[in-house]
Amino acid sequence: MPDHNLSQEWGPNTTAIHAGEYADPTTRATSPNLVMSTTYLADPDASFSVEGMEADSPYFYTRWGNPTVRQLEQKLCALEGAESCIAFASGMAAISGLLFHLLRSGDHLLMSDVAYAAASEMGNEMLPGLGISVSKVDMSDLEAVAAAIRPNTRLVYLETPCNPILRLTDIAAVAKLAHAAGALVAVDSTFATPLSTRPIELGADFVIHSLTKYLCGHGDAIGGALLGPAAILDKLRQQVAIRTGGILSPFNAWLILRGIATFPMRMRAHAENALHVARFLESHLAVTSVIYPGLPSHPQYALAQRQMKNFSGMLTFQVKDGMATARRLARRLQVFHYAVSLGHHRSLIFYMPTDSVQESSFRLPPKQLASFRNFAGDGIFRTSIGLEDVADLCRDLEMGLRD
Repeated sequence: MPDHNLSQEWGPNTTAIHAGEYADPTTRATSPNLVMSTTYLADPDASFSVEGMEADSPYFYTRWGNPTVRQLEQKLCALEGAESCIAFASGMAAISGLLFHLLRSGDHLLMSDVAYAAASEMGNEMLPGLGISVSKVDMSDLEAVAAAIRPNTRLVYLETPCNPILRLTDIAAVAKLAHAAGALVAVDSTFATPLSTRPIELGADFVIHSLTKYLCGHGDAIGGALLGPAAILDKLRQQVAIRTGGILSPFNAWLILRGIATFPMRMRAHAENALHVARFLESHLAVTSVIYPGLPSHPQYALAQRQMKNFSGMLTFQVKDGMATARRLARRLQVFHYAVSLGHHRSLIFYMPTDSVQESSFRLPPKQLASFRNFAGDGIFRTSIGLEDVADLCRDLEMGLRD
């Protein structure tokens, strides 16, 4: 497959459109092919086992590799400045693949105490059940991070901005602490996206994305990606991705490739709309707090300016009676969809009570729960600002918040 178009000197728009793609040599089609074949003509000497697979082996079976998926992986490498990428069936498949490849019984995982719910829940029971020690720490507290690192810490796993409270972590500072102790660093950068933050440039070893969100951008394809060093990911692909089978559908890869073509333009519009809505909510009498990295009122605004080139489309806000307001919004909203997920072209909103997520996902001790409440209070509306006309978004929220 040609790779002459993987230039690292292109701007973000050109990279999003061209990186990893090539014209079909037979049909001369300029759009990426959708290759749905599950199998490929094989050399009679080819090995039937993945043990015989090399990084440059011909396509053999789509669970092992697929041309459409490979184009997506190459494009993501260019966007993130990474050596290698594995596309997975979901963001959680990417997270699981990394954890199960790196960690063994007796190892220690240091994890952000606030992270995507399913990842946090893995750290509560599944990983400890396999003999892996898990500590959860407020990654915005560098002293706490340093104190929690152990001699057997294999991986430091963080998320910034973290889901759902939009608290930030200084990636470069945490990477310096982890590497000094011989640990690797993984960053879930789904909320930030490659247009905002490139964690590998800040010292991280691995980057994780839920492709379902901003990179796809249309709410119609689930996928995940893990990016990092080729020497590690080549083994991970063979030993975990292929054998556990959490591979990305070629059709979903094709949909996500289509979405990425407009990704930089969408992210600029998401951020512009989100800042406008955040300012509107900050001035609204029914709203008691707004958290958005692009607002000077964000507790880590200085870090956001230093680490993020785009403040993304995610914001949270609080009101006095969250659950009653949630019911009213679900009934009244016409432009926003009252639904989970994020990063779609349409705007989404969902209420997350602190007591509920604390009980089900995070299980934070008192000091860390206090840090959570500094951002979330008794509950937040996690709000994904889409690409609609911003006046319509504000009018919709005004109608929903009105008593």
